[in-house]
Amino acid sequence: MRLPLTRTTMGPRLRDRAAHAMRPGWARSVAIRRTMSLVLIAAAVAVGLHGQRTETHTSVLVAAHDLAPGHALVAADLRQQSVPVELVPEGALRLAADGEAHTVTGPIGSGEIVTGSRLLSPRLPVQLTGDDDARLVPVRLADDTVASLVRAGDVVDVLTADTDVLATGAIVAVVPTAVGASPTRASATPPILLAMGRTAAHRVAGAGLDVPLAVVLH
Repeated sequence: MRLPLTRTTMGPRLRDRAAHAMRPGWARSVAIRRTMSLVLIAAAVAVGLHGQRTETHTSVLVAAHDLAPGHALVAADLRQQSVPVELVPEGALRLAADGEAHTVTGPIGSGEIVTGSRLLSPRLPVQLTGDDDARLVPVRLADDTVASLVRAGDVVDVLTADTDVLATGAIVAVVPTAVGASPTRASATPPILLAMGRTAAHRVAGAGLDVPLAVVLH
């Protein structure tokens, strides 16, 4: 007796293949883990690059335009700028409130970082001299020609007309822009501000009440 022939195939049917592909097998799990690993690595690289930039740059205040000595700062004079950390000088201002209403002691160019030593404040004498007991003294100079030559940061000695030395190593803190102009009377010549120790400051202030003084530049 001959049995009927049946058609047998060793290959999986299309439906079986689709069902197998839909099952979360070992190979599929490996693929998912690899994809997630790549995503996490990319995220870590992005965070690292952002953190590196944050660590190497910082925000400081710079001059929005050229600033002249004697100018009282307002908000429009300053702007924030991100700069490399290694280029930030000591005492650089970070907040606009730290600079507003302070007087500029020397020329500051547009884009230049503004520091506390460039502004008139109670800390300025100490910053300029390194002396915790330093004072600022207004000095009216006898010679307008010399007055027009000094600049903020210059080191000078202060003398009387009789060549008595009142102070040595004083630091020029502020030179008003009007210094060097031709005043109509002696009293119109604006004084310069000098930073020096307390004892010398009292001596210079007392002598300057009577007569203009002279300075010798170092």
